[in-house]
Amino acid sequence: MAASPSPNQHQVPAYPKWLGPLLMLAPAGIWLGLLLVLPTLVIFQLSLVPGIRPGDVVNPVFWPLTNYVRIFQPVYLQVIARSLLLALGTTVFCLLLGFPVAYWLAQTAPNRWRNLLLLGFILPLWTSSLLRSYAWITILRRTGVLNSFLETLGLPTIYLLNRSAAVLIGMTYSFLPYMVLILYASLEKLDRRLLEAAYDLGANRRQTFWRITIPQTMPGILAGSLLVFIASLGDFINPELLGGASSMTVARLIYNQFLGPTRNWGFGSALSMVVIMAITLAMVLLIKYGDSSASGLKAGNQDTA
Repeated sequence: MAASPSPNQHQVPAYPKWLGPLLMLAPAGIWLGLLLVLPTLVIFQLSLVPGIRPGDVVNPVFWPLTNYVRIFQPVYLQVIARSLLLALGTTVFCLLLGFPVAYWLAQTAPNRWRNLLLLGFILPLWTSSLLRSYAWITILRRTGVLNSFLETLGLPTIYLLNRSAAVLIGMTYSFLPYMVLILYASLEKLDRRLLEAAYDLGANRRQTFWRITIPQTMPGILAGSLLVFIASLGDFINPELLGGASSMTVARLIYNQFLGPTRNWGFGSALSMVVIMAITLAMVLLIKYGDSSASGLKAGNQDTA
């Protein structure tokens, strides 16, 4: 006969299943709310106040969307278009230059030297981005290393500093290691059996590359491109030091509204909110369609093979 439980025995109270994960996420959630959500809400509030400056009092009332309407003026649309073109150009150049390097590191380089080579390639990230930009100033200025080398060869000199081309060079150099790292992680998982099957079925190198390699590495390509595009769109140092007055970007324009002579915090906040919403939309689209489209292409190529 089973013994009945003692009346003095305490039973462990049953907690809801969602309470454990909530407690685990609470520290990170608090920091995320304090350092990201709350400042974003403050920026959004300031973006609704026309002409607010440091020291002004923000009244808790609703203001018209004056700052957002101002963004559509032609002068600011040109700045936004220039920023998008520079970010897009940086992404394209990083992809074109980084894919062969990542492919060689992941598939061709000797295994015993692979980690060392990868470390050597990302070594510039250990230095300050400010120092890297000043190094490019030394290279690209009128009496710099590049023009001195061209004069030695008897070739005409070129003047790239304080132009958009210098900004593009500086940003490509700054963000190329990030692209290589992401592509390397994707190419390292490349299924060689599919490549061998494609060669056995008569496919040449170009067909194998476009129909097998690219679909398998598409998540890495999308992730690396998005990372470089976002970082380039928000870059301030390279346009400021290498571009001069002729290369005004959104990041520099926002800086001028907060810390420059303009001091229009409302308009700067509106620009910041537009950039935040654009980046958020791009990330949502990548998360929703990136992996699924790449998986579908990969499955289709496997069936074809």
